[in-house]
Amino acid sequence: MRNEAVTGGQPPGAKAYVASIASAVPRFSACQRFAADLVRDHFKETLTPRSVGLIRATFEHPSIEKRHFAVDHPARIFNESQDERVERFTRESVNLAAQAVTQALEKVGLSVQEVNGLVVNTCTGYICPGISTYLAQRLGLSPRARLYDLVGSGCGGAIPNLQVAESMLRMTGGVVVSVAVEICSAAFQMGNDLSLILSNALFGDGAAAAVLWEKPSGFELHSSAGRHVPEQREAIRFVHKGGQLHNQLSTDLPKLVGKAAADVVDDLLAMSPVSKDEIGGWALHTGGEKVINAVRDQVGIPEELLRATRRVLSQYGNMSSPTVWFVLDEMLQEGMPSGQWCVLLAYGAGLSAHACLLRKV
Repeated sequence: MRNEAVTGGQPPGAKAYVASIASAVPRFSACQRFAADLVRDHFKETLTPRSVGLIRATFEHPSIEKRHFAVDHPARIFNESQDERVERFTRESVNLAAQAVTQALEKVGLSVQEVNGLVVNTCTGYICPGISTYLAQRLGLSPRARLYDLVGSGCGGAIPNLQVAESMLRMTGGVVVSVAVEICSAAFQMGNDLSLILSNALFGDGAAAAVLWEKPSGFELHSSAGRHVPEQREAIRFVHKGGQLHNQLSTDLPKLVGKAAADVVDDLLAMSPVSKDEIGGWALHTGGEKVINAVRDQVGIPEELLRATRRVLSQYGNMSSPTVWFVLDEMLQEGMPSGQWCVLLAYGAGLSAHACLLRKV
C-alpha cells in the first residue's frame, strides 16, 4: 500500500521567499581516474577481478569528471577509526555549513544576529546535540534562535528541510536559514558489493544554505509535495554493518526513482496554477546518469533544461542532499528571467521523492 503525503502552498497573505542561495565544497578535489587508481591500489588484496573491472567502468564514466572530499588526502579515509570518522564528520560538516551560511547571508546584506531560525539536515553522520548547535555557536547566532536538526532523509532531504524552514518562518517571521550538509566520505566503505563500488564512484562532500524571509525577492515559494514508498525502502538506504554505515543501492533504482519523481511532480502541479510545459527551469538532484535519464523520461523534461543538473554532476558528483541547491544556484548563474517557474526535484532514501515549485521574482 502506498503512503502519500502532500503539503500545499502558503496561506493567503503569508508568502515566503528564498532570498539567496550559497554553496561550499572542500578544497581538495580528485578526478575520477585518480580516485579509481587509489581505490584499486589500496584494496588490491581483497577486490575480485570482476570488482576491478566494475571500478574501471563506473569511475571512468564520462558523466563525472571530479568530486570534492573533506580530507587532506583521500587515502586517509581508508584507515580512519570510527571515532576519527565521527570527529571528521563533525568538524567538516560545521566548517562547510558555516561557509555556505555566511555567503548566503552576505548576498542579501544580513548579519547572523538577524537570523532567528536554523534548520539543518544530514544523513551521512550522527551527533548529539546536532549540527545546528555547533553551527549556531560557530556563527554566533542568538541563544534565542530556534534550532532544528533533520536526519535520515537521504539525498532528498533539502526539500523536507525547506518545508520545515518555511513553516518556521510563518510562525516567527524574520529570517530563517535552511542548511543541507553531507560528508559522504565519512560513510566510506569498500568491498566487492556493487552498491559500495557504485557509491564510491558517485558521492562527494558539500553543503548549501538558503536564506528565507518574507520580502519579495529571489524566489517565491509557491507549493511543495512529497511521496514516500516504504515498500521500496531496501532499494536505497544506509544499513548498519559492524556498527558502521554501508550504502545500499538497487540496480532497479533508476526505474523506481523515475516513477516516484513523476508521481510527486503530478501531485505538485495538481495544486499549482501552471502546467508542466510552463516550467522554465528544472533543478534535479544529480542521482547519477541513469537516474537523471530515468527522471527526465518519466517526468517528461526536455533535455535542454537539464544543462545545470548535468554540469553539477560533472563537477561535483552526487553530494546527497545539498546537491539540488547547487543545481538551482548554477541555473541562477546562467540567468533566469523574472516570473519564470522552476521545480526543485530530489529523491532518495525511503524510497522518497520531493518537489517544490518556485517562481523567480
